[in-house]
Amino acid sequence: MAFQIVWSQTAVEDLREIVKFIALDDEAAAASLADRILTRIERAADLPFSHRAVPERAERSVREVILKPYRIVYHVDDRRGAIHILRVWHAARGAPDLE
Repeated sequence: MAFQIVWSQTAVEDLREIVKFIALDDEAAAASLADRILTRIERAADLPFSHRAVPERAERSVREVILKPYRIVYHVDDRRGAIHILRVWHAARGAPDLE
């Protein structure tokens, strides 16, 4: 059974800004990227601990999906059966603020 997916407002804004920026040059590429990100998140909900722990955090429950050059950072709430999407981050921007 897949975990529920819960988006933080910050992650929603991250994805919105990424798609908006790419759409300035290529709307189809922006839509394709959004679909690929959403698909990766759905897969993470199926096996939330299958992705690597975020190196900047010591918590085992903070994980990330890599979709080069993007990092999709999420927190696994095992008790509630949910993953909380924290950030969708372009890796060239350094480490994301997860606070």
